[in-house]
Amino acid sequence: MHDQLQCLEEVVLMGQANKTKNLTKILLADGIPAKDVLDFGILPALRIISERLRNNEVYIADVILVSRAVHAGLYELQPFLRRGEELFRAKAVIGTVAGDLHDIGKNLIGTGLAGLGLEVVDLGVDLYPEDFVQAVREHRPDLLGLSAMLTTTMNVIPEILWALRAENLRDRVKVVIGGNPITEDFCVAVEADGWSEDINGLKELLNRLLL
Repeated sequence: MHDQLQCLEEVVLMGQANKTKNLTKILLADGIPAKDVLDFGILPALRIISERLRNNEVYIADVILVSRAVHAGLYELQPFLRRGEELFRAKAVIGTVAGDLHDIGKNLIGTGLAGLGLEVVDLGVDLYPEDFVQAVREHRPDLLGLSAMLTTTMNVIPEILWALRAENLRDRVKVVIGGNPITEDFCVAVEADGWSEDINGLKELLNRLLL
């Protein structure tokens, strides 16, 4: 089983969506649990590409291809994963803050959240506090993910948290922040519920916040 899952990880990292889809089908047909396919085949590839992106070791085009491959595998896995008991039964709203057009990191986190069973609503980029307030009111998410990739936009995050408090919505949602300039100290200072540098540790963070 280890060799088969290693092969799936390699195919995902090469960004080969069709091969990822077909190999995922084969693994499921061979009786390998969907959770094992996810945890040991697909998510490791997602963690690797996330780390490479953070270290500026890959091109954006490569990240997009890997993301598509991950989605192809998740499409095959979702019907089986939803039968399990270990996935998070929750909804997440994610978006990149105002003044920031970066979406690759956000997209990777969104893919990771979907892989862990969450329903993900992606609002996009360049979003103002009122956009997030409206989304929380409309979608009633369990988790709100805010991405800021620039030091010039990270200070929009406390504005969003303030806006949520002003509308009496802050206590209804767990707020997770992330992006290149975001640190644990910043997370504590703005009173967010958690932060993620990349998808590594994402499952542990969700365990703390949602269970």
